Amino acid sequence: MNQITPPPKIEIIPPSAPFSEAQRSWLNGFFAGLLSDAPTPLSPEQGAALVPSPAGDADDGEAPWHDQTLPIAERMKLAQGRPLRQRMMAAMAQQDCGQCGYNCHDYSEAIASKAEARLNLCVPGGKETARMLKTLHEELEKSPGAASSPAAAPAANVAAAQLAEPGRSRDNPAAATLVSRRLLNKAGSEKETWHIDFDLAGSGLDYVVGDSFGIFARNELGHVDQIIALLGASHTTRVRGRTLREVLADEVSLSPAPDSLFELISFITGGAQREKARALAQGDNPDGDAATLDVMAALQKFSGVRPHPEAFVEALEPLQPRLYSISSSHNATPGKLSLTVDCVRYVIGKRKRLGLASTFLAERIQPGEQVKVYVQKAHGFALPQDPKVPIIMIGPGTGVAPFRAFLLDRKATGATGKNWLFFGHQRSGCDFFYGEELNAMKTAGLLTRLSLAWSRDGDKKFYVQDRMREVGRELWSWLAEGAHVYICGDAKRMAKDVERALVDIVAQHGARSTDEAVIFVGELKKKGRFQQDVY
Repeated sequence: MNQITPPPKIEIIPPSAPFSEAQRSWLNGFFAGLLSDAPTPLSPEQGAALVPSPAGDADDGEAPWHDQTLPIAERMKLAQGRPLRQRMMAAMAQQDCGQCGYNCHDYSEAIASKAEARLNLCVPGGKETARMLKTLHEELEKSPGAASSPAAAPAANVAAAQLAEPGRSRDNPAAATLVSRRLLNKAGSEKETWHIDFDLAGSGLDYVVGDSFGIFARNELGHVDQIIALLGASHTTRVRGRTLREVLADEVSLSPAPDSLFELISFITGGAQREKARALAQGDNPDGDAATLDVMAALQKFSGVRPHPEAFVEALEPLQPRLYSISSSHNATPGKLSLTVDCVRYVIGKRKRLGLASTFLAERIQPGEQVKVYVQKAHGFALPQDPKVPIIMIGPGTGVAPFRAFLLDRKATGATGKNWLFFGHQRSGCDFFYGEELNAMKTAGLLTRLSLAWSRDGDKKFYVQDRMREVGRELWSWLAEGAHVYICGDAKRMAKDVERALVDIVAQHGARSTDEAVIFVGELKKKGRFQQDVY
């Protein structure tokens, strides 16, 4: 039998061209079909000239602004003079949390190629990101190459295939059933943290440790009713084919007040109120209270103004899902999924404010009821492929969630790598989440080391980064053995402080200068040995 040799793979679009692998493959096939003779691949320089970015200028592929601790003004300064798509990326919150359905890079690429029209998906970035993206999008519309990229078609096809499976995207959620919840704090705690269990049976969903779980929460009905009263409207007023109460409960966000609401108010009022509403719509802060204005507070601020319910709803942002780190392992408990959720409650003025999803999960949904959900695949936050590799996990508070999942998964799969967990909170007596479980893991040898830090037990506050420095020599020894380091928790302070501690440990115990230690930690990131799930 004669062996048929497959034709060589045609590569016309170079790897350096600004397309994903799927887009490049589609374009290579498209152009190959137009040519009768074997084509000559383009050089990177020729490829850049032939297929410019939406902004029409080149870049070096670096993203120095990709740091969630930097304020947006600094990120935009670092991106100055870069292609438009990269300036769009710099406007994102840089958390790669997946809440928008992308990571920061892919979201900006989708907007720049016009495959994505929504500019308000970056929940962590809030108004700042949405305003900057709006400004940059106007620049995109005015640019000579404003027509949609031909790569948008294959990208759309890939996205459509992903959306076809319920529960794999925020745009096509599935239904999961709440099984139970239990309070993790003991008496005396200043926090309210819940362990939440879901049943995935019937949803068709599975997940791997490191993934996140998207929850479509509903607004609290008492809050909704207060807003309807401020509008002077009826609960049964029809909007979008439903009652006003139904739409406000599960279709639109009631916090924070969007610029478009202030713009609407400026259209239907006059004088000083109109000027104030205009200023707020443009991002100014005339009375110093802009950061506290949710939708209800905005209506109270302009109490004489009553927008028509239909116009009011159109001025609000869509209700966004909330993402939580998964704290269970599908390998350990198939068909079950757990979350570890801090309940958010606070007071501004005399009014109580509630975290949307946290209080929904803690009290507004009951066991046996279903909620719309989806699994958000992790972007660079996963266990090592080699089960023998040691791991160091740093997760204070609810940051312990994915590391509980890691440990349960390593136990279920028989992974032999060493495991070291740093956990911290306020008080050891009432805030040691999963304490009995973690101590049992330590006794059994699954958890090689458990290092704890309590910030309110002594006269001096003591955090996980302080504990890290105390055991710096051993931590360096683990790094030298090839350990992977993971951080989960607050992006603004904790993650930055922990990384600083890691640099100090590398410098002190690895016999390096500070600059060399910074480079060393940077290399850990590039090699996937230092991963973060921060928010």
